[in-house]
Amino acid sequence: MTQAAQTAIQKSDVIVGYRTYLDLIPELLAGKEVMSSEMMKEVDRCGKAIDLAAAGRTVSLVCGGDPGIYAMAGLVYEMVRAHGQAIAVEVVPGIAALNACAARLGAPLMHDFAAISLSDLLTPWPVIEKRLEAAAMADFVIVIYNPRSKKRVEQLTKAREIIMAERGGQTPVGIVTAATRENEKIELTTLEELLSCDVGMQSTVIIGNSQTYLWQDVMVTPRGYARKYEL
Repeated sequence: MTQAAQTAIQKSDVIVGYRTYLDLIPELLAGKEVMSSEMMKEVDRCGKAIDLAAAGRTVSLVCGGDPGIYAMAGLVYEMVRAHGQAIAVEVVPGIAALNACAARLGAPLMHDFAAISLSDLLTPWPVIEKRLEAAAMADFVIVIYNPRSKKRVEQLTKAREIIMAERGGQTPVGIVTAATRENEKIELTTLEELLSCDVGMQSTVIIGNSQTYLWQDVMVTPRGYARKYEL
């Protein structure tokens, strides 16, 4: 959490959010009106926050990571636009999963990268496949969000097959589960061994490009300094 996000919550009258995320910040909720809900209730949460703001309340809609990356900022703007409500919306940046996970792994995102979610709840799977193919072909480091859940167990297997068509089985892969939380888990592996690792909904998978290497338990993607300068 950034200091700006903490300050925004402290200045708010009402806090709205997914219950799992709110459980992570109990010290910031003291004395606040709190409205929580379960997963898959994103539209309801945004609707409540917008209605409260339209009524003159100062509202924080709490998300995981950064609100503008696979989170609620876009949905809020879509709903405000659709209903023509005149409220002020401020997006307060947070630390996205890819930032937190990259820091835990070393420096895997030093060169061009692509973030792709394997969740096909909102995006058709054929579209996801095209994006995986394009990113693999262009030799991007690939950050995979939502790699696996109880219901979605085949998507990671298919994604690995697509990527392995373009890069070798020994390509370094980093898996960070529950980054920065008490149950955080970090694992370094290879593309070949990826499916034997423990990957869940709280995991972010970072697959290296053709130049990424492992060194002293860290994952590094060189940007090209060694080719241009004497190190």
